[in-house]
Amino acid sequence: MPAEGSGRAARSVALFATQKSRVWLVSLKFAIIPGMKNLRSSLALTAVLALTALPSAAKTKVELKDTQGKPVGTITVSQQGPGVSLKLHLHDLPPGQHAIHFHQNPKCDAPDFKSAGPHFNPDSKKHGLDNPEGHHAGDMQNFIIDVKGKADATLQDNDVTLGDGPHSLFSNGGTAIVIHAQADDLKTDPSGNSGERIACGVVTK
Repeated sequence: MPAEGSGRAARSVALFATQKSRVWLVSLKFAIIPGMKNLRSSLALTAVLALTALPSAAKTKVELKDTQGKPVGTITVSQQGPGVSLKLHLHDLPPGQHAIHFHQNPKCDAPDFKSAGPHFNPDSKKHGLDNPEGHHAGDMQNFIIDVKGKADATLQDNDVTLGDGPHSLFSNGGTAIVIHAQADDLKTDPSGNSGERIACGVVTK
């Protein structure tokens, strides 16, 4: 083994970083050369920057309230493949089949929630999953609230993301999830005859 002052010595640095409950370890081996005192710190900084750029599962929890401002549950939106999944945990809502959409504005001003604006529609299409001229990126299938006013369900929207770009739910500073009083007929523009907006939650990072 070379002596400490021999002019060139092998060194290794182990770096740890955590990201979304994952632990990453990078071990770097390099030669310390006289006159290059900042080599170790430069390599360490490069490794840490690389670690912070590693992808992680995107997720955001949306708190929903009804027209009276009362909390009615949560929806967890997670990046899932090309789109997002929505895990619904709702309560104290009227039983039956209901429409649910992403709306373009990150606002939920009660009691009518009109501040949420129209459906999230970056491609300027017509409304409805069954519409030949559609559909809005924010359109989704209907879901059912049971006789106890509860819903625990999972939905999927393959036309929006939690990443970057025009289809991102964060592209306008955020969006909103709106639940309607009736079911969506999946074809009538602009909102499928789905009735009044009865619950709303803002989607932000």
